[in-house]
Amino acid sequence: MTTETNAATLVELDVDSIAAGGDGVGRTGGLVVFVPRTAPGDRALVRVTPSKRFGRGTLEELVRASAERVDPPCPHYRVDRCGGCQLQHVRYESQLEAKARIVQDALQRIGKRPIGPPRIHASARQWRYRTKLTLAMRRHLQAWTMGLHPYDEPSIVFQLEDCLITDERVVATWQEIRGAAEHLPATAELRGAVRLVPGGLAIVIEGGESWSAHQAFFDSVPSAVALWWEPKQGVRQLVAERAPVPAGASFGQVNAEVANALRSHVIERALSYEPVTIVDAYAGTGDTAVPLAEAGAHVTSIELDRDAAAWCAARLPRGSRALVGRVENLLSRALPTDVVVLNPPRGGLHERVTTLLSRPPRLPRAVLYVSCNPATLARDLARLPGYRVASVVSFDMFPQTAHVETVCELVPETA
Repeated sequence: MTTETNAATLVELDVDSIAAGGDGVGRTGGLVVFVPRTAPGDRALVRVTPSKRFGRGTLEELVRASAERVDPPCPHYRVDRCGGCQLQHVRYESQLEAKARIVQDALQRIGKRPIGPPRIHASARQWRYRTKLTLAMRRHLQAWTMGLHPYDEPSIVFQLEDCLITDERVVATWQEIRGAAEHLPATAELRGAVRLVPGGLAIVIEGGESWSAHQAFFDSVPSAVALWWEPKQGVRQLVAERAPVPAGASFGQVNAEVANALRSHVIERALSYEPVTIVDAYAGTGDTAVPLAEAGAHVTSIELDRDAAAWCAARLPRGSRALVGRVENLLSRALPTDVVVLNPPRGGLHERVTTLLSRPPRLPRAVLYVSCNPATLARDLARLPGYRVASVVSFDMFPQTAHVETVCELVPETA
């Protein structure tokens, strides 16, 4: 059934899969259509706006609900169309299957690597697993709105009352921040983060040019043990604390249990090559570099953030070193090496990095690429033709969302 309405088209569409961003995917008249908030097996009435290569769809009505669909428990997901989660309406087992297929599709289609669906580690907790929550902060007159964006209106911020994937203690601190809003920097927009750290909770506020009331703000948030401020034009600094906090407390993983499983896998695979030397690129605070060095390897860590790199350097044993700067600028100083660990941001690797890793005569025995973005992982694999895929394992760091972490183990084609 098709009806013309306001330059868009109403179509009954069968949804057959989930795309990388979390949208359901269906086809009509040869056109691929992406429809948020749909599940594989749905038959839905969808308003389709076509473009040259695909269509964007808006769910108007479920004609037949999929057996993979569940009722999303979060009011913000249902009422405010919260874009923080994309898959609350899909059974958890189906979320895992979808993420494995997303990784497989990217590596096959973009990376030209013929692999099957990767094994995927489930999260032990599907809710309340996040130990960090970052919110947009907007001020109108004297009233602050602190929340997230609707998935279909990213310019809007709605007031967040709760986040069901976030630890209750983090949410409670955000409620205290709302009560202390009068002491925030005098600006229209900020960005804030609350993270669980040893001994309590840490706050990072980003934005503003001056903040004379930071101590009054901190005094009004009793659950926090530390406050960092990153001015609009400046570097992050610790501006208040109730007791000495661990170095690097403003960094860390969001889902600690899954992060530990991923890290253990990387360390086990790296050490299986009996390396004398290892490069840990995009090393952060050294949570992978340090155990590799303690296992006997000489590790060179590379990290752009000076605070994170300093904490890593302080923890590395004698015989290992930490370099501060961009990986593409410093990697050549650490090559050749036996094993390379890569954990880049979502944008993936600079082309200079893949060029350096492909340069003969001595390639690393293995490259372990930790990726939070299957598309950029696949693109970078296409830039590394001298390596074959030895294994691919995914980790569900962020249940209810479309994000997936993947560890791709590469070895030289001649190995």
